[in-house]
Amino acid sequence: MKLSDAEVAESDEEKPGIILDYDKEGNIVGIELLDASHKTQNPATLIYEVA
Repeated sequence: MKLSDAEVAESDEEKPGIILDYDKEGNIVGIELLDASHKTQNPATLIYEVA
């Protein structure tokens, strides 16, 4: 999921299968979920909340 148009300066696997992308200021600009389709009952549907 791309959260910003900023260029990715660094990526870090925060937890197994969850990669956070950071810009040069250290802000999160993207989130990757590896093998997400294997971890959900309906891989064609994505639901997320903004809190």
